[in-house]
Amino acid sequence: MIYLKSAAEQVATHLRQQAIEGQLTGLLPGVKHLATGLGVNHKTVEAALLLLEKEGILEVQGSGRRRRIALPRDAVVPKRVGFMLYDAASAQLDYMINLRHTLQEAGHVLVIPDKALVDLKMDVTRVAGMVRSTSADAWVISAGSRAVLEWFAAQPEPSFALFGRQQGIRVAGVKPNKPGAYTAAVHRLVELGHRSIVMLCRTESRLPEPGRGPRAFLDALEARSVQTGRYNLPDWDDTPQGFQAILESLFRVTPPTALLVDEALLFAATQQFLARRGIRVPEDVSLICTDADPTFAWCRPTIAHIDWDSRPVVRRVARWAAAISRGREDLKQTLTKATFADGGTVGPAK
Repeated sequence: MIYLKSAAEQVATHLRQQAIEGQLTGLLPGVKHLATGLGVNHKTVEAALLLLEKEGILEVQGSGRRRRIALPRDAVVPKRVGFMLYDAASAQLDYMINLRHTLQEAGHVLVIPDKALVDLKMDVTRVAGMVRSTSADAWVISAGSRAVLEWFAAQPEPSFALFGRQQGIRVAGVKPNKPGAYTAAVHRLVELGHRSIVMLCRTESRLPEPGRGPRAFLDALEARSVQTGRYNLPDWDDTPQGFQAILESLFRVTPPTALLVDEALLFAATQQFLARRGIRVPEDVSLICTDADPTFAWCRPTIAHIDWDSRPVVRRVARWAAAISRGREDLKQTLTKATFADGGTVGPAK
């Protein structure tokens, strides 16, 4: 769902941009001249000029006289912001919708390429081709791999890492601070007698080496005297078929007593897999989702998950967009609070 600007707002955006870039200076042309040049009616132009007056970009010179352009010193230049999504489904997440609305309300134009990172298989060459064929002044990258974020950081356009392997890369970013929540989840499971604990996470979170979250998960197991290996953080082909295959493999010989599953999407697929095989939650296996989801409020038993507030995330991206709109560099990386929310999908080990 994308907010559409009114005709007057579109005209105001166009005139604002021309004034900021110096194409319009001094006295603004008359309403009739502007309406003819822009191909709109004079009422639309009048409404657009009123918006610019309220912003302080135009000064009224008196009845019958043309308005004067009076740009503030710290003028904002709205940007064409490209959104490199992780996958098509992520566009419908609540916080993504709120983020897009927030940027649009600030005057930015959003551009979403036809293919997401998953479609491009996180291949830097393919991502580069998609970016170069898309007209954008700046980029927001959702859950990018380290290689993908390093490529964006090397480009002249400002970029923002929305989650992903951003640590140590010269790029602005934000993500929930999950390691402590993973540690709390592992401690809870071990207290309940669990030893066969597995985390199923996306490729970019575990390769070429485990990221901060998966590393904290393995460290927490070792701290509670649980020997770790590939069983605890298995590799799998990042496709629906690959996910079903790893679940089949896990429950064929040495079934885990607890699973931490990345994202609500994979969590739902796991629940369906277990239900088809008559594996009960939490009697046979405990389940924890590494993210929150609005649907969890409707679930009984309640879903154990890693909880984080998306509002600081949206605000952080909005601040970055405001900074680059004023020509300022913003490379700050922010961590937001995340906590383990226990729930009815966690129980004693069988």
